[in-house]
Amino acid sequence: MPQRISLADADCAIAQALDVVGDWWTLLIVRDTARGVHRFDELQRELGVSRKVLTERLRLLVDAGVLTRRPYQDRPVRHEYRLTPRGRALLPVLIALQDWGDAWVLGEGETVATAAEDSREAARVRALVGTRLPGLDLLDQDGVSRDPVAGTAYTVLYCFPGAYARPDAYPPGWAGIPGARGCTLESCTYRDRLAEFTAAGATVHGVSTQRPDEQKAFSDKEGLRFPLFSDAGLTLSAALRLPTFRAGGVTRLKRLTLVVDRERTVVEALYPVTDIEASVTAALAAVGRAAGRAGPGAAPLSEPPRR
Repeated sequence: MPQRISLADADCAIAQALDVVGDWWTLLIVRDTARGVHRFDELQRELGVSRKVLTERLRLLVDAGVLTRRPYQDRPVRHEYRLTPRGRALLPVLIALQDWGDAWVLGEGETVATAAEDSREAARVRALVGTRLPGLDLLDQDGVSRDPVAGTAYTVLYCFPGAYARPDAYPPGWAGIPGARGCTLESCTYRDRLAEFTAAGATVHGVSTQRPDEQKAFSDKEGLRFPLFSDAGLTLSAALRLPTFRAGGVTRLKRLTLVVDRERTVVEALYPVTDIEASVTAALAAVGRAAGRAGPGAAPLSEPPRR
């Protein structure tokens, strides 16, 4: 691999990292493989890059240990590209770049946990409708790794900035961040209306970037009857390019709600969420609309989850 750094940068981690991922296309390839785009033709179609450039960048990322090649066809032999642990460690870098772009390029440079209805950030989230979630596992509040998409007809994934069992656990200035407050109200509203979602064929899951032990303490305190999932590794955030912000030294999800069907397709994306209780009602209505579109062939509500 050609070296583009000077001898003076030999001990500089920034320069050494940029020697691997400092190119426009390499980071976009990492972005798209995190989204579940793994095959050469799919990557070329998504990126609009020439075959020559894509071949070179994929070779560079494989040689650097960021991607690994896996055969998926024998005749002729074809490979798909998957992130390695080294590659997944780049996800926080991608999210930080996105956060900076949302705040300082597309926004006003303010720390917010929400967005305007007509913002490009909101348009990006709403464009998730029709997107299929790649296979992924997150730790639940008990530290068990599992799929955040349930086996029921629909899964409501409500993403929230953070909720804690103790009031003094919130980061300094939390109440002053627009859109950050209300996580307890949101979780408790879903708790109180859980039977309605179950009757409609939907499972409710909460998602934040908190540690599982923090989520468990909060869940136990509030008596939640559904699991919370930790996206501390930003796997889901990177896969869907979900909007984030920084508070208390932690990258946090902005408040939004996704309704996902059994085939992992997003059928509704609610963002921004400005009225928490109304958003729960809207999520329930979205499940009802999706079930109506599915028609008589939809799975019966009593069908057990498939894992």
